[in-house]
Amino acid sequence: MFKKFRATFHDDWCPDCYEKMEVLKKQLYSLPLMVGHYESHSDASYYIKNLTKINKKAEIPPGFYACGAYLYRCPNCGNQMVKLSIFLPVRDQEKYEETFFIKSKEMINYILEN
Repeated sequence: MFKKFRATFHDDWCPDCYEKMEVLKKQLYSLPLMVGHYESHSDASYYIKNLTKINKKAEIPPGFYACGAYLYRCPNCGNQMVKLSIFLPVRDQEKYEETFFIKSKEMINYILEN
């Protein structure tokens, strides 16, 4: 019961068995959304179609949004999910718009391969 309670406050804990998940991969991507034109998308297919892999923040075009992707795996039950943190780089800071989790196999495979 205590693990279940603590897991609700930790986004890197498994929602199924409440164990701490490990990060398999981290990757930075740019998005084709400009400042002032941000729209929320929670569908994995949107990101699979629109993420462009980049190696560092300096590669993000000025005025465009970026996305930090984290692939998590639970060492206990094997559950996998992708955390997407959407942000706008502003003067060496990150202004976060939203963060959400996607469990779709297509998204997991996309992050593994790209």
